[in-house]
Amino acid sequence: MTDSFPNLTGIELPELKDPWQPRQVVLFSGHMIDAPDRSEPRFPPEKECLAAKAIAAALDELAMGAQDLAICGGACGGDLLFAEAALRCGSRLHLHLQYREAEFLQASVAFAGQSWVDRYYAVKANSLTRIRVQPDELGPPEAGTNPYVRNNLWQLHTALAHGADKVRCIALWNGEGGRGPGGTEDMVRTVREFSGRVSIVDTRQLFGL
Repeated sequence: MTDSFPNLTGIELPELKDPWQPRQVVLFSGHMIDAPDRSEPRFPPEKECLAAKAIAAALDELAMGAQDLAICGGACGGDLLFAEAALRCGSRLHLHLQYREAEFLQASVAFAGQSWVDRYYAVKANSLTRIRVQPDELGPPEAGTNPYVRNNLWQLHTALAHGADKVRCIALWNGEGGRGPGGTEDMVRTVREFSGRVSIVDTRQLFGL
């Protein structure tokens, strides 16, 4: 597995032009809501409220607030639940999209229904939110580069640029590998390698699966 995950040296650290510095940077990685045709349940839509409460509780443990930065993707399910919770805490939020918005929404949000698309746009409209688009900020990927792996690394680099001691990660995860590289397993492993502070919300126990 490690051979499929690029070294961090493959992406330049972002230049910090904003004089504001967060007290802590909280990364999130977690499962999307199950697609209607998913054969084995992982994040059933009816478990959304349980996941939202668990994510909010994890942020409460970190005393998340206006001095902090939250970083995640924007997919339906865990990402948007985390984003909504972080905004309720008054934190700044960066959504890192691996594709340009229309393509991203088609791949990672719209399949779960219009309500999730509406929630994405509500998060986007918040004044604390910044949308960051991978191909626009990093340029086109090299041939063979997995955009999901690249997105994980980009999020982590952005967090580490503020100081490794500030980085935390929350993972809504069943502890298993996904369909390929670039998922929650990769994020958890890499954050542990470079900063080590990960809180796991175990969906097997939470959802009773």
